[in-house]
Amino acid sequence: MHRIGLLLLPGCHLIELAGANDALTAANKVLGERHYDVQWLSLDGQPVRSQSGAALPVHGPLAAARDLHMLLVVAAQLPHSAPAALSLLGQWLPATLAGGAWLGGIGSGAAWLAGLGLLDGQRCAVRWDHVSELAELCPEVVVSGHLYEMDRQHLSCGGGTASLDMLLHWLGLKHGARLSSQAAAALGLERIRDGQERQTGGRQAPLLASGKLAEAVALMEANLAEPLATEDVAQLVGVSRRQLERLFKQHLDELPARWYLQLRLARARRLLQDSSQSILQIGLTCGFASGPHFSRAYRAQFGHTPREERAGRAAAWRAAPAHDGHRPDSHAGDDEESP
Repeated sequence: MHRIGLLLLPGCHLIELAGANDALTAANKVLGERHYDVQWLSLDGQPVRSQSGAALPVHGPLAAARDLHMLLVVAAQLPHSAPAALSLLGQWLPATLAGGAWLGGIGSGAAWLAGLGLLDGQRCAVRWDHVSELAELCPEVVVSGHLYEMDRQHLSCGGGTASLDMLLHWLGLKHGARLSSQAAAALGLERIRDGQERQTGGRQAPLLASGKLAEAVALMEANLAEPLATEDVAQLVGVSRRQLERLFKQHLDELPARWYLQLRLARARRLLQDSSQSILQIGLTCGFASGPHFSRAYRAQFGHTPREERAGRAAAWRAAPAHDGHRPDSHAGDDEESP
């Protein structure tokens, strides 16, 4: 049995805690045994008030925990507002961990580890509204706005349901893609989001700053199969091309054409991972005129071709144990990148 500690700090969000807890519970059900013993902890052993005001019971204090195989700090605030709590965490943390244990944060939990100097030179993810502040407070840490990050024996994620995706991805690394997929299905998820996806809040915040920008992005998202020219997008939202380019650079740090291409490629990647469509069909669905055009753009964005993306998924399925005696069609032989 592997002991997993979830350290709850005052003001944590229920949804962020539930995501991690539910992923590990689903894994136990798929495995048919209590492989993961999840313990809710607090710094003093007393119930913790969540952001909504609910009193969350815990199994005990962090100081009493021993031989944890993973400890995740669940927090919604940065540690500079609670220096005494940060000091206690640093004091008790080493004694709680087993050899080779994983350590991480949920919400802005990674900021507490960064505050103790445990993430120097590593990547971490925190809630999107804390990314800039933590980067200033801890310049030696690479702070990310991605959904989640895994660096060495550390894992971290932002807010919302990112903890669910992060733990399901981690379970896939430990037990194989089959188990993580079955656990995701048991939780009603169609897919496990990739860690490199941006946090929703971080993406939506600049759109809220400009109605014209939000309209332009909505038009792009609604026209992936037949992409609009930048001039057409500008005309439809009632601005000049130059004004539209200025809005994109100011709020999204990209030109409209590049942003549009990234939207189409992100959609293509999801279809390659989750659908049974052929590679050529996916390319056409996402607005690419031919297989070679799609392949070149995909390689430039992700560092590998669509065929390699799908082959990687097939390899993961083959490497995972087959509990039901058969494996699904992996599409590893899909050779329709060329027309």
